[in-house]
Amino acid sequence: MIRINLLPWREARRKAHNLQFYILMGMVAGLAASIVLLVHGYYATRISTQTERNRFLKDENTKLDKEIEEIKKLKEEIQALLSRKQVIETLQADRAQTVYLLEQLVRQTPDGVYLRSIKQTGPKVNLTGYAQSNARVSTLMRNLEASPYLGNPDLVEIKAVNVNNKRLSEFNMNVSIRRLQTESDAAKGGAGKAGPGKAATGGAPKVGAAPTAGVAKAGAGGAKK
Repeated sequence: MIRINLLPWREARRKAHNLQFYILMGMVAGLAASIVLLVHGYYATRISTQTERNRFLKDENTKLDKEIEEIKKLKEEIQALLSRKQVIETLQADRAQTVYLLEQLVRQTPDGVYLRSIKQTGPKVNLTGYAQSNARVSTLMRNLEASPYLGNPDLVEIKAVNVNNKRLSEFNMNVSIRRLQTESDAAKGGAGKAGPGKAATGGAPKVGAAPTAGVAKAGAGGAKK
């Protein structure tokens, strides 16, 4: 007996194929969504981790900046303390400077030389006065050069002047102060070098004293000029 199928089997097969296709598309879409979610979660985790690292580094940089500021303040304080120390050491070294200066001027000033003014500017000392001759000024310069505390005499000016009918040499010179290491060294140096000064001077004249009353008056007159 021959059977004839009059049902729309092509339509049924087409629907079956479409259903399979949609199921396959849904599975692919689900797989793709799962992959996307996994990738997104992975990179989100990486981003969160890197953000945490960045925050940690930022916090550490802030701490380092504070420490650097503190170090700068400490350096400034140390520099200030060193400056104060330097000032104290300088004052300690120069506390007897005037005494040494006057003592050496008295020792090294020969007879016939009379100092009129002494002016100190830092390590430089300016001397002005009168001498009975230019040779006495040369002797003074040699004595100052041999002094343990004074040195580098530089004659600025010397000229002949008449003071109460007496011919004298008026001089202006600069001399440098040599820094001594200790007071004991200064005392030893002064004692060792005093011999030549006394030999040249023959005595210790008074600084600022005039040779005669007439010269003293002349010094006052010169100052007025």
